[in-house]
Amino acid sequence: MRHHTRHYILGILLLLAAVYVYSAFDPSASTWFPKCPFLVLTGLKCPGCGSQRAVHSLLHGDVGGAFAYNAMLVISLPLVAFLIYVECMRKLKPQLYSRVHNPWMPIAVAIIFFAWAVGRNIWNW
Repeated sequence: MRHHTRHYILGILLLLAAVYVYSAFDPSASTWFPKCPFLVLTGLKCPGCGSQRAVHSLLHGDVGGAFAYNAMLVISLPLVAFLIYVECMRKLKPQLYSRVHNPWMPIAVAIIFFAWAVGRNIWNW
């Protein structure tokens, strides 16, 4: 078995384990799930705050609940799926890959997440 194939298999197994854990256990009611250190230290929500509860809600079909916990996570899932597709099709569609992986993409993502972090704290203030 090739080296990178083992990495893909390990990644899939870890993903399945995470899906099981987040489906079986509610992060809101469990002490096993870590608290956000940024929220604990500052009282402000980081861009990822609520993601564990949002994933739990999504795995139980509660899109509205997931959106309430972390709207950015729910909105970004189609983008993440698209980026995984682009990565898988890297050799078959090199033009698409180079279009998506340009220097502006990480800058745009950083700006959006910064705006989300600031906006959600102003909104909940």
